[in-house]
This record gives sequence, structure tokens and C-alpha cells, in this order.
Amino acid sequence: MINEEKANVIAARYDEIIAAMSDPTVAADNDRYTKLSQELAEITPIVDVIKARTQAIELREEALELLSSGETELYSLANEQLAEAKKTIEESEEELMVLLRPKDPRDDRSVIMEIRGGAGGEEAALFASTLFDMYKGYAALKGYTVDIVDYNETELGGYKELIFEINGRGAYSRLKFESGVHRVQRVPETESGGRVHTSTATVAVLPKAEPQDVVINPDDLKIDRYRASGAGGQHINKTSSAVRITHLPTGIVVACQDRRSQFQNRDRAMEILQSKLWDMTRSSEKEAEDSERRSQVGTGDRSERIRTYNYHQGRVTDHRIGLTLYRLESILGGDLDEIVDALTLDAVAKEEKDGEE
Repeated sequence: MINEEKANVIAARYDEIIAAMSDPTVAADNDRYTKLSQELAEITPIVDVIKARTQAIELREEALELLSSGETELYSLANEQLAEAKKTIEESEEELMVLLRPKDPRDDRSVIMEIRGGAGGEEAALFASTLFDMYKGYAALKGYTVDIVDYNETELGGYKELIFEINGRGAYSRLKFESGVHRVQRVPETESGGRVHTSTATVAVLPKAEPQDVVINPDDLKIDRYRASGAGGQHINKTSSAVRITHLPTGIVVACQDRRSQFQNRDRAMEILQSKLWDMTRSSEKEAEDSERRSQVGTGDRSERIRTYNYHQGRVTDHRIGLTLYRLESILGGDLDEIVDALTLDAVAKEEKDGEE
């Protein structure tokens, strides 16, 4: 159900901003003009959808009027116009349900993601690498950047665990639904008999904390330095540049080894620790069973999957919303928007239903 009142307020505000920015006195005030420009940029996508819906409603009424007029020569044209208008109205209203919902203050944040191989041994580790490539592809499509923080590679090039950042405005809003157990059904590279195996990997997504979100007492930290392992060349393996930080009150351990400088690795590890502590605090405030990350990922058991990637059928199924798409290759290449949009719309619908109860 569209919040018509909120849509009207936003449309009216859009007109106010346009009028104000054309005023010479406002244009001369750099601070005010900049703030208005930023606000305009935020609401313009919403207003565009509102206008498209309004125009489609007008076209629908026009088509219905023509159909009721009895003019048979216009029947086909009017029927086509009606179908197109109804489609636009439906799509616009779905989009507005998302755009007009109360905004999660974390949605604009960058994210820290953790991928860990679950059930399936070496094949699970290889699947973790496949998922990382998928998220790298999605980040590239959205204009985000990807930075590896820490990793534990296997001999075949998979990852037992991998922690990385995806930086960009709105990254959390687009990736927060990726948390959970991902299942793959395929013939592993390690399988000589051609049999299909089922393996899993867990994904956790945390909004990236800012320094002001969490205050950490330096006395609560144990900091260890060690030599980095895995890919990275001779330099990274010869110096004790990797950093491991233990937060003594909670027992949380974070590490970073992807930067050459010990100081850079320490700063990155602190970012991860801040985000984990911030997430733990928020979860505690909401009386969650445990930290949001642990509740998201489950144990890695095959039965807890949120999504299945079936190579034999070229199929991806998101079990939370019953969505099945037969374009495995493009999705693994990073084309996740259709899935993300469907999950976002489902979340909005559930929020509205909970609000009515």
C-alpha cells in the first residue's frame, strides 16, 4: 500500500527546492545551495517514480474512457494502452513501497563481509571463492570498491575463510540480505567420477562502523604481530606485517594481513573490530539471541540454506521468497539486482504487515 500522503509531501518539497534554487539570493549562498542540491539528489529518484505513476494513472483512465465509448475502431489501441498503463502503475507502486519505507540508518554504510567454507571440505572452500567472485562482480556493476582484509587459502585456491570490505554509499542496503548459508550443487573439480556434490558456504554482512559509533578502551586490546601467509609475494611473507587483535572483554578476534604495512593492517583490523562490537551492541539492544552475525549465518549445515546454486540446471533459487531464476552464469558474474530487489520488496511487505498487526 502506497503512502500517498508521504508521496505528496515529497513531490511538493521537490517543487519547493526547484523554485528556491532558481532564486539568485539562494544561489549566492553556497552552503544553502549545496544542502538543497544534496536534498534534491536524494528525492529526485522518488519524484521520477511518482510522476511515472501519475502519468500512467491518467493513461489508464483515458483508456477506460475510450473502451466505454463503444468506438470499436479504437478498441485495440485503447486495450493496449490500458495494459501498458496497468503494468507501469504496478511496477511504480512496488518501487515506491521500497523508496518510501522508513529508512534503516545503516543502509548508506559500506559493508564488511565474511565468507567461510561450510559443509563439503575442499569443494566448500572453492565455492567460497566463487561467491567472492560474484560479490566482486556485483561491486563493479554498482561502482563499489572491494578490499580484502584477511583470508585463509587452501591449496586448490579456495578459501576456508575470507573477510573483505565493499565500500560505497548504499552498499549495506543492497547486500544485507546476502547473510546466511549458500548452497551449491555441482560436479566438483576434485571429483573424478562426475557425481554432483552439495556443499555450503556461510556469508555474513556487517554495516561498517564509524569511529564515533564505538569507543574502544586500548587497555581492552591484545595485539599480536606475525608474518602474513598465502599469496602476496616474498615481501609480505618475510616481514611481520600481519596484525591480530583480541578484544579481551568479548573474546572477539580480528586479523588483517593484506597490507604491507603493519600500521595499515592494524587500522584495518580496528575497523573490523569496531563494526563487530557495534553490531553486537545493536543486537543486544534489540534483545537478539546473539550477535547479528552469528544469527545470520547459522551453522553451515546444508538444511539451513537461504539460496541454492544448481550448475546442472543453470538455476539459482532463493528459498526465502521462492524465487527461481535460470541464469546461473550471469548471477555468478555479479548480476544480483533482480534477487536483491525482490528480497527488498518482500522485506518491505513484511514490515507493513507487522505494522498492521
